[in-house]
Amino acid sequence: MRIAAIQDMDISGKRLVVRADLNVPMAAGRVTDATRITRFANGMKVLLAKGAALVVLSHFGRPKGGFDAAFSLRHLRDDLSRALGCPVAFAKLDGALDAARGLAPGQVLLVENIRFEAGEEENDPALAARLALLGDIYVNDAFSCAHRAHASTEAIARLMPAAAGPLMMEELSALDAALEAPKSPSVAIVGGAKVSSKIAVLKNLVAKVDHVIVGGGMANTFLFADGAPMGKSLHEADQVATVAEIRALAKQHGCIIHIPQDAVVAQTFAAHAPNAVIPANACPEDAMILDAGPAAIESFRAVLSGARTILWNGPLGAFELAPFDRATVALAQAAADLTRARLCTSVAGGGDTVAALNAAGVTDQFTYVSTAGGAFLEWLEGRTLPGIAALMRADHAA
Repeated sequence: MRIAAIQDMDISGKRLVVRADLNVPMAAGRVTDATRITRFANGMKVLLAKGAALVVLSHFGRPKGGFDAAFSLRHLRDDLSRALGCPVAFAKLDGALDAARGLAPGQVLLVENIRFEAGEEENDPALAARLALLGDIYVNDAFSCAHRAHASTEAIARLMPAAAGPLMMEELSALDAALEAPKSPSVAIVGGAKVSSKIAVLKNLVAKVDHVIVGGGMANTFLFADGAPMGKSLHEADQVATVAEIRALAKQHGCIIHIPQDAVVAQTFAAHAPNAVIPANACPEDAMILDAGPAAIESFRAVLSGARTILWNGPLGAFELAPFDRATVALAQAAADLTRARLCTSVAGGGDTVAALNAAGVTDQFTYVSTAGGAFLEWLEGRTLPGIAALMRADHAA
């Protein structure tokens, strides 16, 4: 993939227009999880130390129709300053050009929420031209926004020298190792509620990895396609033909699909609800499957035991409700153990996946955990992301 890395360029005395993803959760005016800010800042410190000045662009929330104080990036200024270890100036876009021109090497300017600008989500060339005036080199460091063709992620890369930032390169390298050039045996764990939401993901994965473990409500649909009664279990009765298509594609590529042979059922969807372990093809009419059973867990562990690449997207059960988190936690710990022993590369991503790994306490033990949601899924589907394509086309000469 021909993408320039900003770390490899001479940036001393240059102003970098950096697209970040600072869209962090907040409550009562305070950041409740600064992970994205911290990870972004760690990469930017290196660029500042090389004598670059930074003009940071980001969105925050989903503002509708212009300025909304609740979505102002001003709320994040202090957190970003602490993470970078230096003062951060702030400006609305109308005043950003003068502020940017006044930056000295090692200084940082945070520009107001780019989604306050009407042309951002329309990929407006005029807005992109205004943004391009803010610096010498464009840097996209927001993989999580790369699936959007917006003015700050796509159009701007056509107007000035462009490169990928440290986080972007880290993400692309991890995903490439897990999906485009996985070491065999390779295993993908795919969970979540619906097969229909991950048809493209499954079709792409079975063509690229050796094993796919299917869990969650998705596994129920596979079981239903085999004639298993579902009782009150979440499943998609209209996706039987899709399951057959995915299985045929897997067979064509030599990929083995694994589904649970036993399951944990309960009559109510609630934490600590009375439950029982049953064969996966014997769900009672008044019960619902909420997790993979102990035999399935051991079977899945055996699949993972020899893996050299593990790619994970989606939980294996109702992980937010104890004790129906057991399968997810058990496999997360198994993958973490293999990674710590340097026996495999493990890459995970997606909102529920990150939450599940956090709950299992193993997030920092995986090789790489992506905070991207939609972009991660679209990458798993094999799509070319607009923000990545723009960097591939871009002029790399600064």
